[in-house]
Amino acid sequence: MAEFPKGDSGEWVRLTARVDGVVQAVGFRYWTVRQAEELGLTGTVRNNNDGSVAILAEGPQSVVLEFRRWLRSPEAPGRVENVEESISRASGAFSNFRVVY
Repeated sequence: MAEFPKGDSGEWVRLTARVDGVVQAVGFRYWTVRQAEELGLTGTVRNNNDGSVAILAEGPQSVVLEFRRWLRSPEAPGRVENVEESISRASGAFSNFRVVY
């Protein structure tokens, strides 16, 4: 199991999110990867068959919360109508942030 650094940013957590709205065919996954990389998060983003987008993101709690804020902001591409989410302990399963198919 990976070590989770502690410090000013707090414990490492995982955000599991399902984003609904106009979030496919608008560059949402590309911009999500870019934002996550800028913040230093690891995880994945993928399109779901129902038109939603699934996100797993891990990092320091304060950074994950900033990423969550971005998902709900006008800065996110498309039109986010709803974000279902949960926060849990990070698993350390990811080495980067990428699109999965």
